[in-house]
Amino acid sequence: MGEPPQPYDPRAAFRPSPRTPSGLFPAGPPTRPTYREPHPVTGGGVTAGAGVAALWLLLFGLLGRDVATYAWWTLIAGLLAWAVALLLVRHGDRGVATGVAIVVAGGWSIAAAVVAVRWATSGDWPLW
Repeated sequence: MGEPPQPYDPRAAFRPSPRTPSGLFPAGPPTRPTYREPHPVTGGGVTAGAGVAALWLLLFGLLGRDVATYAWWTLIAGLLAWAVALLLVRHGDRGVATGVAIVVAGGWSIAAAVVAVRWATSGDWPLW
């Protein structure tokens, strides 16, 4: 006839399965190590990069005597800052590089707005 029904055994759920799991449902820790970033992006790093870049642009902007020299000094300072940000992305802290890039983009936007307002009010292109 057939075998009699077996009583319930709660330990049966913890016995190894006779077949290999498909991997659809994880059965334990991963079999290979998880990559951890050496310099993760943090709010403190972004803030530090933003502060240093703002000071950098301010110091270069103060070298300008008029709108044209202010705009050129801001452009040069931003290019130098972005070069440093590219180095930081590759070899340093990506959070600081993010803060630098954001503030430089904002500084360039302010310089462009100043140039546009001067051009609109005077009718003469101020950069040459």
